[in-house]
Amino acid sequence: MSTLGYFVMPDGCRIAHRHIDGKSPLIVFLPGYMSDMDGGKATSLFNKARAEGHACLLLDYSGCGQSDGDFANGTLSRWRDEVLALIDHVTDKPVILVGSSMGGWLMSLVGLALGERLHGMAGIAAAPDFSDWGYTEKQKACLASGETVFEDNPYGPEPTPTYALFWNDAEDHRLLKSEIAVDCPVRLLHGQRDEDVPWQTSMRLAEKLRSENIQLTLIKDGDHRLSRDEDIALLIRQVWSLI
Repeated sequence: MSTLGYFVMPDGCRIAHRHIDGKSPLIVFLPGYMSDMDGGKATSLFNKARAEGHACLLLDYSGCGQSDGDFANGTLSRWRDEVLALIDHVTDKPVILVGSSMGGWLMSLVGLALGERLHGMAGIAAAPDFSDWGYTEKQKACLASGETVFEDNPYGPEPTPTYALFWNDAEDHRLLKSEIAVDCPVRLLHGQRDEDVPWQTSMRLAEKLRSENIQLTLIKDGDHRLSRDEDIALLIRQVWSLI
């Protein structure tokens, strides 16, 4: 793994990242909610890119992993801007975005901002608009009133928080209500035993993206993380099909 670096945002917040220069396009991995760049999917993509001489960028959003900041202040808008700033810092060449879960929502937001520089996108259990379908009406009412909602966390002992700041910002970035003006090739992977994000969400995303070059792969026995060796091997094949 490459040396950890820090990129300083205009507000002074340091964003931890790992970057290797190499052949274009740049592959950028976007983690999920409360996740970081040290997961199996991210590191496997990074190691594959390094072995084959491709440019790759991993990062931790502010408030996550080894970056500065408080997670309670994190929003899609803020994290999108961090990703875009880091991309601009390391390259002016084409970009492939790889987004996991919430990162699959952020992937489309970053892609829209990149415009013609967007070379391709790959989503793993992409979760666009989960501020809508991911909460009960009671939870939405609590968030709308400024309260924090806590839910059981299947991946750790502490409950998962959703802060009102994140939720209200996310509601402004819902994408599935209309066409998403992305024309690049797109690959979507989703496990049909995903208990966090319904696999039909990836179908809806495929329908809304304007691109005609979209492939959706469903893994019947796959869970939300899709982090088994065979899942990661499939992800790598899908990403490399975009290069």
